[in-house]
Amino acid sequence: MAPPILKLDDIVLTFGGTPLLNGAALQVEPGDRICLVGRNGSGKSTLLKIAAGLIEPQSGEVFRHPSSTVRYLEQAPDFGAYTTVQAYAEAGLGPGDDPYRVTYLLSHLGLSGEENPNDLSGGEARRAALARVLAPEPDILMLDEPTNHLDLPTIEWLEGELQKTRSALILISHDRRFLEKVSTATVWLDRGTSRRLDRGFGQFEAWRDQVLEQEELEQHKLGKQIEREEHWLRYGVTARRKRNMRRLGALQDLRSNYRGHKGPQGSVQASVSDAQESGKLVIEAEKITKAYGPRTIVAPFSIRVHRGDCIGLVGPNGAGKTTLLKMLTGQLTPDEGKVKLGTNLEIATLDQKREDLNLEDTLANYLTDGRGETLLVNGEQRHVTGYMKEFLFQPEQARTPIKNLSGGERARLMLARILSRPTNLLILDEPTNDLDIETLDLLQEIVAGFAGTVILVSHDRDFLDRTVTSTIAPADPEAPDGRWIEYAGGYSDMMVQRKGAADERKRAEKAEKARQSGSASTAGAGSGSGKAAKGKLSFKQKFALETLPKEMEKAQGEIAKREAEMADPKLFTKNPARFAALAAELEKLRASIETMEGEWLELEMLREELEG
Repeated sequence: MAPPILKLDDIVLTFGGTPLLNGAALQVEPGDRICLVGRNGSGKSTLLKIAAGLIEPQSGEVFRHPSSTVRYLEQAPDFGAYTTVQAYAEAGLGPGDDPYRVTYLLSHLGLSGEENPNDLSGGEARRAALARVLAPEPDILMLDEPTNHLDLPTIEWLEGELQKTRSALILISHDRRFLEKVSTATVWLDRGTSRRLDRGFGQFEAWRDQVLEQEELEQHKLGKQIEREEHWLRYGVTARRKRNMRRLGALQDLRSNYRGHKGPQGSVQASVSDAQESGKLVIEAEKITKAYGPRTIVAPFSIRVHRGDCIGLVGPNGAGKTTLLKMLTGQLTPDEGKVKLGTNLEIATLDQKREDLNLEDTLANYLTDGRGETLLVNGEQRHVTGYMKEFLFQPEQARTPIKNLSGGERARLMLARILSRPTNLLILDEPTNDLDIETLDLLQEIVAGFAGTVILVSHDRDFLDRTVTSTIAPADPEAPDGRWIEYAGGYSDMMVQRKGAADERKRAEKAEKARQSGSASTAGAGSGSGKAAKGKLSFKQKFALETLPKEMEKAQGEIAKREAEMADPKLFTKNPARFAALAAELEKLRASIETMEGEWLELEMLREELEG
């Protein structure tokens, strides 16, 4: 086992009298890909900052290998006095680092480098910060919510970059699919302490549930043990006083441990306040269009949204998702076409920019709209502190200014307000940003079980797969041209349908090419006898037609062997040369299969034409 390049042990840090970290630990070896998970407010970002040397713990051991380089992606990057994004990103390079990496990364992240950092949007700022920390290829790369404000193509590109990087990774993210694809180990921060699972995030939730079940069982056993000891003290045969006092002391310790045990943080309990049922047809859009100057945002697009539908909107940043959403909900008039909204609509909107929040307002005032201590939820008067508890806020936070909340807590607060309002049409614009995994589970259940209609914009593939009934996406995600297509099902279903359509186009193109090739061959033989005009396959063509499927099957087997070997998470660090060789062989095998498929299809089409 390689020696650790970073080690945190028995870390303690207290804020406001309550221990945030109480014995937490973290160990990183070369090549590790660790995801750091836990509830909002559990101390994940704080532990990462301690690991990066930005915060000093009150006690505990912090070791960083002296020769190791570290880069940390913070949630809110500070651009300082840099005049261009290029200068900001290059400032993260160390001696001997390649400046071209900055240009390469910025171009793949959709930035030219000439932008003024002070004029960047949230998504552009995150991309610039990513370029700065990725460019040096440090020994340890620490990323705090790297996918926030990124669109799906960029998230998928980032996954590929992180999968092939030589850096050891520590990731904080609430994007399940991203963590499943990138991580090979999981550190769970819970109630101030940490537990490690040497498997990726895909195995984490089942393991976490087992740990919590075992903990509940141990607590139950402890309670029974206390009952037995109390019974012995009351009714047992009197032994030596010294032994009794020792046993009484042990009982006091048991009681202290039992009372002092803090269970896992509760889960959010909530449901949507239902409004009067809307009409069966909620939205009908007929050939709507929108353009800004020469650029078409929405080409003629038609859709019918019925009560109970859950529609997902996906696409790269700048494709026009928000524009299309506003037209569908009547907030923006289309250039052409018409939008008809159904009857009895009560619309509630969660805006991704959180513009509805007055940071100086208190939590209680925000939830009640300044109308005293109560609010109406599902026709029932509720005290604001009781309602707050359902969203994991403490009663003493009722008078706290919103500016004191973390990003995840602010998102949860807005969710609490929206869910208290009667609604039959939920509009959710990036609802998953900053929410912890448990709150995401709740939101998923709410959306899936909502009797009304939901339209949501999201880059969270897992959330889309679990909730939506259909997905609207640009016809050409690489270069959006205003054409939008509605696909049945979630994100994964959309990708399968897209691939099927692309494969169908390929087959049609190859068939047309084979037809033209066959026609030319037949025409060339037409000068001979009538029998020769019909033509037939040569011996070489017949042999290829018979053997190509076997060759393709053999190549598929070779691909499977190499993929199995590359699945070893330690291979890259142990033998990078072997890893690179396998990757190159895979690329050649896949290219050869594609060539063989094309050749076989052409021959098959030619055979059918000559015989029929």
